[in-house]
Amino acid sequence: MIDSRTVSLPSQLTDSATMANSGLWVGILTALTALGASYITAQATFRAARAQVETTARAEALREERERRRAAYREMMSRVHAFNVVTWQIDDVDAARDRESKDRHLTQMYERIGPAIGDMNRAMHEVRLDGPASVSDAADHVRNMARRVQQRLKALLDDANTEHRDAYDAAYRDFRDTYVTFIALARGALEVENH
Repeated sequence: MIDSRTVSLPSQLTDSATMANSGLWVGILTALTALGASYITAQATFRAARAQVETTARAEALREERERRRAAYREMMSRVHAFNVVTWQIDDVDAARDRESKDRHLTQMYERIGPAIGDMNRAMHEVRLDGPASVSDAADHVRNMARRVQQRLKALLDDANTEHRDAYDAAYRDFRDTYVTFIALARGALEVENH
């Protein structure tokens, strides 16, 4: 005869094994869920950190670019001012009472204007490197107008008649207008980079 305890024993073992298997599966699923959540969180954290690093690097690069441009634009403006100092000596020519004094002042202006344009040319190339193209083109145009003033000054030195003086004044006004355009474009380029 079979003892009932023996028969029920395998049934209890089966239930215990099933419960143990269920607990094991619950543990495995919980561990996998935790690992998956951890992985997803780590990926999101990594992406956020990478985006922050990229944003910071981009902002720093833009700041450096803006500072380089600002320095190049200031140098160009400084060289244009030095050129203007030479051209404003035309007032000394006008104030001179005799032809010899006028010629001496014109000669001094002409001797100084070439190096001033050379300095402006170097500054213009710095602007060309840092851009943008519209500001670079404007700086080039300023330099070209300065050369035109130099040509008109040479004509005035060779023959100081009214026609040559009017041509000099017109060339200087054109130069000044192109310089004002350069300033506006440079300021605009710096303001765009600021936003």
